[in-house]
Order: sequence, then C-alpha cells, then structure tokens
Amino acid sequence: MKNKFSQKQRTVFLCIVMGIFLVFMAILGLFAGKYPLTLEGLLSGDEQQWNVFLTLRFTRVLIGAIGGFALGVTGFVYQTVFRNPLASPDIIGVSSGASAGAAAGILFLSGTLAVTASSFVGALMAVVVSLLISSLDRYGKNETIIMAGIAVHALAQTVLMLLKITADPEKELASIEYWIMGSLNGISIYSVKPNIILCIICLFILFLLHRQIILLSAREDEAKMLGVLAGRIRLVVLLVATLALASITSITGLISFVGVLAPHGARILTGNNKIATMLLSGLIGGIILCGADILARCVSTSELPVSIFTSLIGAPFLISLIVRRRRLS
Repeated sequence: MKNKFSQKQRTVFLCIVMGIFLVFMAILGLFAGKYPLTLEGLLSGDEQQWNVFLTLRFTRVLIGAIGGFALGVTGFVYQTVFRNPLASPDIIGVSSGASAGAAAGILFLSGTLAVTASSFVGALMAVVVSLLISSLDRYGKNETIIMAGIAVHALAQTVLMLLKITADPEKELASIEYWIMGSLNGISIYSVKPNIILCIICLFILFLLHRQIILLSAREDEAKMLGVLAGRIRLVVLLVATLALASITSITGLISFVGVLAPHGARILTGNNKIATMLLSGLIGGIILCGADILARCVSTSELPVSIFTSLIGAPFLISLIVRRRRLS
C-alpha cells in the first residue's frame, strides 16, 4: 500500500513539475523572436509591442502548447490501442491524408483558412476510409486497421505526388513542401478558433474514455471479459483521436516525432500506462513543441521548420531506446 501511494505521489509530482515547465516554456516563447518584446513595453501600453504580442506571439504559443499536448495525448492513444510503441498518425493515414488535402488547397483554393480546411478534410477522409475498409472485418482487429491504413497512406501519397507534379515549382511546390515540414509561423487566432475548440472537446472525450483506452491494450478476449466491446470502442477512440490530431495538423502542417517521443518519455518517467501517463504525455508534447518553436525562431536569420528540431530531438531518443532494449534483451 505504501509503495502504491508513493508511486501515485511521484506521478502527481511529475505532472505538476511538467505543467510548471510547460507554463515556463510558453512564457519564454512569448518573448522569443526577432522582434524584441519586453515586459516594460507591454506594461507601458506600447501599441506596436501589443500588436506583435496579440497577433503573432500569443497565437503561436497557444497553438504550440495545445498542439503539442494534443500530439502527445493522441500518440499515447495510438500506441496503446495498437499495442505498438512506434504507432503514429501515419498508421491509419492521418498525416498523408492531411498532406494531400493541404496540397490540393494550395493548388486549387486561396487563403490560409481554405488550406487549413482542405487539410482537415483530407485527414478525416483518409481515416474514415481506413476505418470503413477495416469494418469489413467484423472483428475489427488491429491488424486489419493497420493494413487498411497502409493502403490509404499509399493512395494519399500517390495523390500528393501527382499534385506536386502539377504544381508551379517556384511558388506552389515550395508552399507544399514548407507545409509538409511543419511551422507555427503566420497562424492567426481568428482562423484557428474552431480548430482549437474541436481539439479541446476531443481531448476531453479521450480523457473520459481513458479506462476503455487502457483496456484496449489488452488482448481481444481479455477486453471482452472485462466488458469492453473492443471493435466498436476502438473505432470511436480512433475517430476522436484523429479529429483532435487533424484539427492541429491542419493548422501547423506535419510535425514529426512529438506523438512518438512524448508517450515514451512519459512511460519512462512513470513506469506505467495509466491516465496520469496519458496526461504526462500531453504535457511533454507541449514542452517539446514549444521548445522546438523557440529554436525555430531564434537559431537562424530566417525562420526554420519546427520539424527540423523535433527530429533532432526525436531521432537520437529513438536510437537510444533501441540500444537500451538490445542491452536488456
């Protein structure tokens, strides 16, 4: 009893520490960048500083924190549901569908809002098709969903390649490639309100379904014995997680490794797969994305894609996990 209580205390402490660190990173992000913002300037009511603060810094820090949190939580959900430590949005076609949708928006529509909406629709269509194909298997097994996702991913990538071929190399193709690399630059609070609201609602639902999500990590027969309709619950959980992910990805573009890295970090810290680990995954995801965005703004004269820095963090971490597993085996 004492050990369990101690572990619970440790987990709560970790969540509090990571929450405080996320707030610190968010505050740091408000003042990081080429244009110098100062607390004195904001308090004195400097109009230019307040314009930069409200229209640029606040929005991207908000998206960085909420978006990173969503990537961490949905990564935890995907890995738990598929019982695969490397599960990512690509496993059921989310990222590839979003990329194809964004490319179509850049080529045939105009405006950031149209591209965002097109990306969201592309991600949702890819997942719906994956789930519809997998529903042909009345047992709804993980293997069927993964195979359907691989097929949809390949199809979406083909569509993306065809759209790239037709794009203007100097303008449209560059925009497509930049979107795919991911960035928090140029995001307006007025155009992302629906996405943020949808993301928060979906995250709330996922936390309400945390018990079912954890039970889905058990084998099919064990889940049924515990009163979980595995096939139906899995479809609902994946659809809700995808809505949360698509609402962020359609704004930021593709951001690599956060959804894989954050859940691993949370499990290493807590040593379990409970709801607190799910919360910790979100907090770590927010910290990683906010930190990567600060680096993207500050290390070069021109702003760099966020995924460069999330990959620089994520790739060595995954290599260390592989080495660690080999030593333990």
